[in-house]
Amino acid sequence: MFVVTGPSGAGKGTMVEALLERVPSLRLAVSATTRPQRPGEEPGVHYWFLSEAEFERRVADGEFLEHVRFPWGQRSGTLASELDRITNDGHVPLLELELIGSLRVKEKEPTAVTIFVDAPIEELERRLRGRATESSGEIDDRIALAAEQKELADRFDYVVENGDRNRAADECVALVERELRSAATMARR
Repeated sequence: MFVVTGPSGAGKGTMVEALLERVPSLRLAVSATTRPQRPGEEPGVHYWFLSEAEFERRVADGEFLEHVRFPWGQRSGTLASELDRITNDGHVPLLELELIGSLRVKEKEPTAVTIFVDAPIEELERRLRGRATESSGEIDDRIALAAEQKELADRFDYVVENGDRNRAADECVALVERELRSAATMARR
């Protein structure tokens, strides 16, 4: 299992796209969220959109590998059924998570490989304002959270600096391929 994390605007999604395009064995685990569906998003493709009550019921039933409530109110998490779906099809799960969720996955699944995607705060803010999917207040909250999150980068297996998208994507792909080769070698022993 691979987990890509980092502050909002660091380029997690871009790295995940590169990994999915270039590493055929990976499949993205679709996260569940309580936030409203945005135009162009499809349930089960981009997210599983759940009401707060449904999310809470699934938490109580132990259906999540990890879950978190963001400071701005929405909840997000990875359903264990997503991992089962991917591994039962013979593929390797790829999770795109926020920082706390990725640390929880590492605690529960010590063999998970975690990748922290980073970028300078100024660049994070520019990217967040440029994508225009959050309110100004939410962007300010995300920037403040990003500053705190950057302090925890050393708790992850790898840190990839995303100042240049192509170089960072190449680095992510190379380290995932190296980890997959290593796991295959260990499995043959």
